[in-house]
Amino acid sequence: MKLSIIIVSYNVRYYLQQCLESVERASANIDAEVIVYDNHSSDDSVGYLQPLFPNVRFIEGNHNIGFARGNNVAIRQSKGEYVLLLNPDTFIGEDVLSQTLAFMDQHPKAGALGVQMLNNDGTRAMESRRGIPSPMTAFYKLSGLCRRFPKSRRFGHYYMGYLSWDEPQQIEVVSGAFCLLRRDALNKVGLLDEDFFMYGEDIDLSYRILKGGFENWYHPVRILHYKGESTEKTSFRYVHVFYEAMLIFFRKHYSHLGLLVSIPIRIAVWLKATAALFGMLVTKARKALGLAARQRRQAPDYVFVGTEQASQSFLQTIEKKGLEARTIIGDSQTLPEGHNGQLNQTDSHKQVCVVYDTEAYGYREILNIFAHNTQPNVTIGTYSQQNNIIITSKEILT
Repeated sequence: MKLSIIIVSYNVRYYLQQCLESVERASANIDAEVIVYDNHSSDDSVGYLQPLFPNVRFIEGNHNIGFARGNNVAIRQSKGEYVLLLNPDTFIGEDVLSQTLAFMDQHPKAGALGVQMLNNDGTRAMESRRGIPSPMTAFYKLSGLCRRFPKSRRFGHYYMGYLSWDEPQQIEVVSGAFCLLRRDALNKVGLLDEDFFMYGEDIDLSYRILKGGFENWYHPVRILHYKGESTEKTSFRYVHVFYEAMLIFFRKHYSHLGLLVSIPIRIAVWLKATAALFGMLVTKARKALGLAARQRRQAPDYVFVGTEQASQSFLQTIEKKGLEARTIIGDSQTLPEGHNGQLNQTDSHKQVCVVYDTEAYGYREILNIFAHNTQPNVTIGTYSQQNNIIITSKEILT
């Protein structure tokens, strides 16, 4: 078997459904298996999705054992020459698997490969290429120098902003959101470190792959990553898990350094975590005392791009929710640029969600259109007439 695609999921059944639909298209001509490890979801993910994807193997966990352990359980049951770790809150272009597998076949020293991840407004996600967070690289990141000088080979090394986005490049860290791994590399360096519950395990594995004599690569084919919209990043648990992962990595790989180096880095991590927690406490206190300005969440303006038939069922779903939407009729043949050049001038002053008909446009075409989106207030959405679900980064409409 050529490829094993492994997805660890927790309470994101509609995002996972879209991810599996895109994987189904991309793997149509590939000898591949798909394994979903469900981390004890409470939204009936498995019961809902299993009948829709009978060829996918679902593993139902009895507890939430975390990202690393969930992947390892599935990896041990997989058979592919290559293993793809894929987040459920992604969708991939139809050409992504064929192109990345061909690249790995042509580069036998490549142990892992990542791709160009897009944010929900079409901008490139900086996490697509990263450097190993050595003590100095971590210091530049924590101190803000990386953000101030993003293209510097020294200060900007964490995100490797000096590399080209448009051609394959050797990198150091491959994101766990899309991480294509050579089985031989895994056999040599081992699976994901289960000390990392969530976050940091991809950095650790990437580092071990490099130390094992393999290379890590970036390839410019595109996917969309909603970047953990299902994760509550304002929670105390998130802060604890995220910054604890940084300390685990540092203790594991840099504990041999002298105190003059290790202590400042540890202090910087703890200060960053403390500042984040303090900010949350202040925000919660202000809200409790009624001092925080109340901002009413406004729904975005929805714009549908797709066929006439699909637009009718789309509008029914929108109207059922008490919302309004405009439609642009077309498909990849009649309107190859999609929404680009089609929006009103007034759209630049408000939040707009452009929802694409996934039968009229392939996932690759949607990604390529949004890669040329020039309006930061415009975000991506998808609609499938087959299941009558509208998926955006902020909400699901059924």
